[in-house]
Amino acid sequence: MKKLFLSFSALFFGITMTQAQFVIKPAAGVNFTDLSKDAAGTEVKAKVGWQIGGTVVLGEKNFYLEPGIFYVQKSSKFDSTGSSAEDLDFNISGIRIPVSIGYTLGDSKSSVKARIFGGGSAFILTNTKSINKDDLKNAQWGVFAGAGLDISMFFLDASYEWSLTDISDDVNTIDVGKTRTIFVQAGIRIEL
Repeated sequence: MKKLFLSFSALFFGITMTQAQFVIKPAAGVNFTDLSKDAAGTEVKAKVGWQIGGTVVLGEKNFYLEPGIFYVQKSSKFDSTGSSAEDLDFNISGIRIPVSIGYTLGDSKSSVKARIFGGGSAFILTNTKSINKDDLKNAQWGVFAGAGLDISMFFLDASYEWSLTDISDDVNTIDVGKTRTIFVQAGIRIEL
């Protein structure tokens, strides 16, 4: 029964997706990452980071599913003003895999469209600077919400992501909490 259900689901999904709209969206952008906890004697400030990658839009009319993959560099600064600790740049890089569900507002055939979306993401750590990679978790999970604007073949997206997991692997050694990131990106829409 389980195999029959899975086979039927795969067939239904395949038929639906062959009739659905298919759009590839290469994009690049900036991000601003803050941490939920300040280390003793410091204040965390968001710095500009960047991302490059793309998504694929699958959907019909106004509702869509949009998985993607991006190479992301996030940056924050531990500012030690008023303490004896040194300032420290906190830079991490990795692969971000977002999956969102969205809704296009208004007429989906218009050349200017507004969208709202939300979903979940995984961040797989690949590199660090000024901090030991072994002190951080290799994978972090998050949820995000955002809005976008499509103008002809171009688009602009902005979203806010909340990490669900602490970034630190051992919170007894170092505990900076969870990341909170604003993503802003632009690119082109290639309809197939």
